[in-house]
Amino acid sequence: MSYYFSKSLNVPLSEAVERTVDALKSRGFGILTRVDVQSVLKDKIGIDFHPYVILGACNPKMAYQALQAEDKIGTMLPCNVIVQEVDGKTEVAAVDPVASMQAIQNPALEAIAVKVREDLKAAVQAT
Repeated sequence: MSYYFSKSLNVPLSEAVERTVDALKSRGFGILTRVDVQSVLKDKIGIDFHPYVILGACNPKMAYQALQAEDKIGTMLPCNVIVQEVDGKTEVAAVDPVASMQAIQNPALEAIAVKVREDLKAAVQAT
């Protein structure tokens, strides 16, 4: 099982980020964090890195359900979605919450993770 799913786009990074945010919002996710990794690495350690943005996406209803089932699940929230330039294209990729929660032995989380995966996958495909 892969730990992510992705889609390649033929649009500039800024447009891909905008489309990704819109697609996530249409599925009930908000963006809690936005990290411009390229800028952070340049500013903090002087490294040149390709354009790479991490979006911390959260669906509040699903997060609440997960927190009710497992109070330490917050260590795995929010769901990260990346947008990066790869080989002249822009890639959107999201974590697979089912894969990331396999280590947790709580059956109540499985149905929640499956629903979040469906919504994240649909959002990535809609970009």
